[in-house]
Amino acid sequence: MTSPIFVAIDRPSLDEALALAEPLTGIVGGLKLGLEFYSAEGPRGVERMAALGLPVFLDLKLHDIPNTVAGAVRALAPLGVRFLTIHASGGTPMLEAAAEATESAGGPTLLGVTVLTSLDAPDLSAVGQGTDVSAQTERLARLAVGAGLGGLICSPAEIAALRGWLPAESVLMVPGIRPAGSETGDQKRVLDPAGAMALGADFLVIGRPITAAPDPAGAAAAIASTLPEHHS
Repeated sequence: MTSPIFVAIDRPSLDEALALAEPLTGIVGGLKLGLEFYSAEGPRGVERMAALGLPVFLDLKLHDIPNTVAGAVRALAPLGVRFLTIHASGGTPMLEAAAEATESAGGPTLLGVTVLTSLDAPDLSAVGQGTDVSAQTERLARLAVGAGLGGLICSPAEIAALRGWLPAESVLMVPGIRPAGSETGDQKRVLDPAGAMALGADFLVIGRPITAAPDPAGAAAAIASTLPEHHS
């Protein structure tokens, strides 16, 4: 049984990432490494972070033509990460190619990104997606699950609706988590950790409330103490 928290280690160098992550081992359930870290440190950096012994969620949000995304998934499979993100808006052929690639390569569980937590209805309208956030999230979620992905990324606002129809084995990884009193920053659809878990989240992505705290380990422990442990 482990914590459901994946802490977002958004640092541009391996030394900084290790200094932040090492005190959190034994407190959080995993590490999320994003585009900033991967752009700076690449596959070797991911392997070094994985050597800390925590599951790694590699959040690259792949989005390209099917052949390119499938090739990227195969190239990333040997890193041994637990989760990898794919933009569901890439469409069914891309999603199916990625799912086939990870299955054949013994790669990570693929999570379909629905609507970013930094976006709201006016943002969707501005890029030509003239629908509300909930409808767009469900549309993309059904594409991802239908194409064979193992789970989804969604904001806390969509957890309950998605959990209502998702297969039991589908993972919900939820960013936009802010403990009471925290600044929302660039996140627009947020919820507190316990509330997100109660709605049906499997894992929580928490960044700045932990990583920007004067005592990140203490902040992580305080948040973890409010949550039930679960089987991961």
